[in-house]
Amino acid sequence: MKLLEPFALNGMTIANRVLVPAMVTRLSGEDGLVNQGVIDRYVRYAQGHVGLIVVEATAIHDAKSGPLLRISDDRFIPGHRELAARVHGAGPSKIVPQIIHFMKVARSGWRQTIDMLAPADIDRIIEQFGAAAGRVRAAGYDGVELHSAHAYTLSSFLSRHNKRRDEYDGRTLEGRLRMFGKVMQRVRSVVGSDFPIGVRFLAEEAIKDGYGLPDAQRIGLRMAQMGVDYISLSIGGKFEDAVHRPGQPLYPYTGYSGDKCMPGDWYPPLPHAHLAAGIKAYINGKGFQTPIVSVGKISDPSEAESLLAEGKADMIGMARQLLADPDWVRKVEAGRPEKIIRCIYCNVCKQLDENFKLVTCFLWPKGTTQAPVEDESGAGPHWPEGGAGLAARVRNGAIALTWKRAEGAEVTGYDVYRAEDDGTAKVVEAVKAPKSADRVVLGGLTYRYHVMAYDAAGRHSPPSNSVTIAMPMPDLTERPPASSETSHA
Repeated sequence: MKLLEPFALNGMTIANRVLVPAMVTRLSGEDGLVNQGVIDRYVRYAQGHVGLIVVEATAIHDAKSGPLLRISDDRFIPGHRELAARVHGAGPSKIVPQIIHFMKVARSGWRQTIDMLAPADIDRIIEQFGAAAGRVRAAGYDGVELHSAHAYTLSSFLSRHNKRRDEYDGRTLEGRLRMFGKVMQRVRSVVGSDFPIGVRFLAEEAIKDGYGLPDAQRIGLRMAQMGVDYISLSIGGKFEDAVHRPGQPLYPYTGYSGDKCMPGDWYPPLPHAHLAAGIKAYINGKGFQTPIVSVGKISDPSEAESLLAEGKADMIGMARQLLADPDWVRKVEAGRPEKIIRCIYCNVCKQLDENFKLVTCFLWPKGTTQAPVEDESGAGPHWPEGGAGLAARVRNGAIALTWKRAEGAEVTGYDVYRAEDDGTAKVVEAVKAPKSADRVVLGGLTYRYHVMAYDAAGRHSPPSNSVTIAMPMPDLTERPPASSETSHA
């Protein structure tokens, strides 16, 4: 299985092709220091055998930004050294931090933009990236990732919205690339040629007048020309279409570009895979083999494997899925993919980040701050005598499901599986209580459901009874009564 094959990145060999991209945890305090909660989060990924762990955005400067990791001064090195050592001691994972510079934002909705920066400000940022990368190497990390995506400084220089008219001129691609080039050059001069440098940038801005795939292909090529050791892709997450909440600073994942960045359950699987494939094909066609990381609603092992086997990506990035189940890789290694706790893309984690709250997963047991450790011993949840009694009924344009509570210690929730017509059953929702409403169904089609309970240790019950229900075509000639429903069991 290509997914589980080792992969070399400039002298760093990762155990498999799975990467957890940077995902803010809000575990760090206002002091920006690595604490036990931060260590526990990343050690958990290592215990699950994730190939490459990218630590959440870590600031290279001291600007205020709530709970955020920092590496802007030597005093932060000991905490990062402890984090790297603990991850290395917990499993085969390699670990790199993502270093970031961001502009000022205000609760009024005002934000600083790159055209407000004086040349001396830009020179200082370049030096800050170099100094931070030096601290990364001193802390014992395996490499460093430059954050050039979303609403942040390096990405703003790359954007078609760059309004500068000097050497960083936003009217030309070369002008837009100049800042990244200087940062990359400075970082390489500090860390040396034998230290992996990755980059995350946008395959598509997903905003009006923003850049799309053709620009992204050429941006990726320049990064390859400059010796970047891997390219991790993202989409959107921009300030330009962010929704301002009175009294709160702009959050760059509230508009359409934010939806595209973290596609919810209403998006299909692999919505961005074609962009990674297009960038990889273009770079490879120019003679460069810089590894490309594909991201975006990749949770099924067979789909991840297909992207690699078909040459559409070199590595697979999963943020929300690995948050939901850090043991994803270990379960695939053991031939137990059916035991994976599947992310349902409810984006509760995104909402927590937006409100500067501790980022956890809706699927974890209530009140926990880290993913539970799988317990393969003992019995998992089971259905009561007589079975689950799963029943379905059509109600107000949706299919309502009910079933009996599962039995066993610490039953945490239920996975709801749905098949359309004669298709394959897939998880469409996870719920805490024994009921669900499927609102994305269409008249004239037949649906088949079953549910499985899971506990805090990640163990699943056997499947419930299966129920099949035909969704009727709506009667458009009259208004249906509010209580109209059809039942099946």
